[in-house]
Amino acid sequence: MADPKLKNEAEIDATLVRQLADILNDTDLTEIEVEKGELRIRVAREITAAPVVQYAAAPAPVAAAPAAAPAAAAAPAAMASDPATIVARSGEEVKSPMVGTAYLQASPEAPKFVQPGDKVKKGQTLLIVEAMKTMNPIQAPRDGVVAEVLVGDAQPVEFGEPLVLLEA
Repeated sequence: MADPKLKNEAEIDATLVRQLADILNDTDLTEIEVEKGELRIRVAREITAAPVVQYAAAPAPVAAAPAAAPAAAAAPAAMASDPATIVARSGEEVKSPMVGTAYLQASPEAPKFVQPGDKVKKGQTLLIVEAMKTMNPIQAPRDGVVAEVLVGDAQPVEFGEPLVLLEA
């Protein structure tokens, strides 16, 4: 037969567990442990802060993309009206092979891979496009001179979007 004293302790335990869970919800604690005689109760919750930070940070660059779009749309209009601009923009566009985020340097402290006026060799890294947490180096398709870098650091890019303009 079950001891009535144990039944009462089990009821107390359920109430205590609920109270401890409420404390966890009301505070920033992740774990609570209580001992009462030989009874020991530990209530813990799993923290998933890293994915929350990743998802919270991701929309910020995406929100910046629409602001960049009107500027990009204005550029072709300016080029059409100014023949000198058309000559300056002639060259081979190195386009993004994927959707992702363009980075102009390997790390925030590192120098940029290339800048306008730099001579590059075929296969040299021009920038990196991050897609699905994989860093993909974008390489020069041929020897040439960097005429213009068409994207900003940490800027979202689309498939086929021009990234760098190379001249002979």
